Amino acid sequence: MPTITLKGVPADLYEQIKQRAAEHRRSLNSEIIVCLERSVKSKRIDPDTFLSRVDRLRERVKLTPLTDDTLRTAKEAGRP
Repeated sequence: MPTITLKGVPADLYEQIKQRAAEHRRSLNSEIIVCLERSVKSKRIDPDTFLSRVDRLRERVKLTPLTDDTLRTAKEAGRP
C-alpha cells in the first residue's frame, strides 16, 4: 500500500484531526484516511435534482412550504 508523508501541517489542524480521531476511536492515520476518502469521493449535488427530490418528498408527506410569513408568525408566537 502506498505511503504519503505530510509536511508542514499547522498545529491547530493537527490538534483538530487528533481530536476527531479520539472522538471516533481511530488512529490519527485512520482518521486522515477517512477525511481524504470523504473529500475525494464526495459528489457535487445538482441543485435542481436536489430540489426536485425535496418537492416530491414534501408532496408525499403533505408538508406545506415554509414562507417568510410562516416563519415570522412562528417567531412572533414565541417559538425559536
